Amino acid sequence: MIATYGHGTENDFVLVFDPENKVSITTAQTAAICNRQTGIGADGLIRIGKKGDRWFMDYRNADGSLAEMCGNGIRVTAKYLVERGHQPEGIFAIETRDGVKHLRVPAIGDISVNMGQVTDEDEEISAATNGKVWNGYHINVGNPHAVVFVDDLNEVGALADAPVVRPKDAYPEGVNVEFVEITGEREVKMRVFERGSRETRSCGTGVCAVALAATLHTKAKLPARWIVNPPGGRLEVDIDGHNNATLIGPAVLITDHDISKYLVAESGNK
Repeated sequence: MIATYGHGTENDFVLVFDPENKVSITTAQTAAICNRQTGIGADGLIRIGKKGDRWFMDYRNADGSLAEMCGNGIRVTAKYLVERGHQPEGIFAIETRDGVKHLRVPAIGDISVNMGQVTDEDEEISAATNGKVWNGYHINVGNPHAVVFVDDLNEVGALADAPVVRPKDAYPEGVNVEFVEITGEREVKMRVFERGSRETRSCGTGVCAVALAATLHTKAKLPARWIVNPPGGRLEVDIDGHNNATLIGPAVLITDHDISKYLVAESGNK
């Protein structure tokens, strides 16, 4: 079975094209494929299937766990569909576990995706790592985020382990944690620890969460456009007056890989 490796601002994925919904990849097989030491190596695996007449992004984290949505992953999915001739360029929709997302996909250039509502849950949270604690914002982008602001990203230290987020019962299924440094007017840098994937080079939903949190933190008004710089590159987020977010950024396909050996090696494991 041939799969494709690609990334959006260095948040990388293995894509499996399955328009007839015939492919079943287990949790263990996903983890084997995404393993950076013994597999292809990626932050997640995307099976591109169908739901009715629409494309469906079946996204799994690197450990095989299911995720509701991935802002970088859906742009890479759309890039694959257009570049490989399965979908004309222009505006089209992709189904996710967080509902239908509409994208604008040119043949060349940045891809825009309407991420839907970004919500401040209005709950005080804290994130702790390497002996330091910061208070921050509980943001929902269809998946959960804890966003905290720091004076300098270097003070966060190595994110070898998941930050401890409180209150724990605010995130019963785990949480993505973003550390943010404001670097200019409507511009920030960030790092992110993703549930199920560890620290990644970028996170599309996290970037949207950061844009809303930064709006709240700086007492800016909506609508607002933020430039967000994760380690993997530059993204833009527009948030309108109703808290709807549009994520704008690149997507790149790199290489094709035969993943058959990973599926055989892990067959029977769930």
